[in-house]
Amino acid sequence: MRADVGVYWQLVKAGFRRQSHYRLAMLAGLITNVVFGFVRAAVLMAAVHANNGFGGYDRGTIGAFIWLSQGLLGAIAFWTLPDIVERIRTGDVAIDFLRPIDIQGAHLAEYIGRATYSLLPRGLPSMLVGALTFGLALPTTAGPYILGFFSLAMAIALSFLSMFAVSLAGFWLVETRGLRALHMICGTFLAGLFAPVHLFPDWLRTIAYCTPFPSMLQWPIDVLSGRTTGMAAMGIVLAQAFWLATLTALGQLLLRAGRRKLEVQGG
Repeated sequence: MRADVGVYWQLVKAGFRRQSHYRLAMLAGLITNVVFGFVRAAVLMAAVHANNGFGGYDRGTIGAFIWLSQGLLGAIAFWTLPDIVERIRTGDVAIDFLRPIDIQGAHLAEYIGRATYSLLPRGLPSMLVGALTFGLALPTTAGPYILGFFSLAMAIALSFLSMFAVSLAGFWLVETRGLRALHMICGTFLAGLFAPVHLFPDWLRTIAYCTPFPSMLQWPIDVLSGRTTGMAAMGIVLAQAFWLATLTALGQLLLRAGRRKLEVQGG
């Protein structure tokens, strides 16, 4: 990246401060997380009771899956509208290309700051509500939490880089809302938001594993909850690192192609 690391760190802090101003939005997000968490818990808990050995989940482990996923929603970028969308539409992105900082890296750093703040007023209280109402089966050793921290950090970055790449289609399309909506629908489903990916039919699970989406929700939850441990957990982190490199490279390629298009058009 073209700028000093300190510049990106300042952008992370700026994103954190920016998100901290939306206190009412955070409260509304927390209420939404809890309400839909109760709905999901009621459905999946009933399935666990009706089917012994429901995909390897019991009451505690399905509770951990539900409430960890609800807690992480505010930090995962499925519903985020990157600023780059509007800047491409208005042409202001031409100015961004002249700045001595990588566009993708700058937007990612700012989003990481916003996502980190979202975990505090939305994520932690959601998980506390789940623990007090349904109970969560969580690891009792430090290992899963340490590895889960890195897995979660990559999940946040992956979710943003995926949406960022989709948003760059604005260089060639007049409107990208339909494409972003398709990404959100497919992404949340294949990431395991509505049901664990482990419960998918074999053919659908194979499709999901061929995409980066499980790396954004299902896999970090597996690591944090202790469902996946040891070398299998390390394999998840390595797979996330692969998708992180892939989406970063894709974003860079699209930015370069978009810049050439602007230059050809006189932008």
